[in-house]
Amino acid sequence: MSETAEQPFDLSNQFLIAMPSMGESGFAGTVIYVCEHTARGALGLVINRPTDLTLGSLFERIDLNLEIAPIKDSPVFFGGPVQTDRGFVLHAPTGDYNSSIQVGGLTLTTSRDVLQAVAAGDGPERMLVTLGYAGWEAGQLESEMGENAWLTVSADARIIFDVPPAERYPAALRLLGIDPIMLASETGHA
Repeated sequence: MSETAEQPFDLSNQFLIAMPSMGESGFAGTVIYVCEHTARGALGLVINRPTDLTLGSLFERIDLNLEIAPIKDSPVFFGGPVQTDRGFVLHAPTGDYNSSIQVGGLTLTTSRDVLQAVAAGDGPERMLVTLGYAGWEAGQLESEMGENAWLTVSADARIIFDVPPAERYPAALRLLGIDPIMLASETGHA
């Protein structure tokens, strides 16, 4: 059976926007950029949860010298609860790095060489660095979609790179024409 027959839709290069009911899972208020979605499962990065860790501090931890002032104080993001000790760099498609996949108009790189390029001043100009990722086993995301846990919309790189983290959730909702105040965590009773 082909992968297409097993999976009727591909959510790669989409935003998953958590519905208020996702509060129990820890994903409430999150926007996830889906990097890969196949019949085997899905991988995405939370794009709106900065941590207290800065890029400068991260680079010190991995023995790289980052002296580029504009990005040194940029936050590292919580990418999701899976492999939180591993870094993921979502960036504009530049460079030729060891472990990268192309997603829409972006690149996801997991190899150290992208960070070495950044430290040397040759890396991508636009990037989001996360620790960890959000992952789903085969059929799990589709099941959550069937339970109306997520809204989806085509991703817009401007939201990832140009919109402040606290404004990314409402900005993603606006792509669907939804005002965040319209989403209620519970249904009312008459």
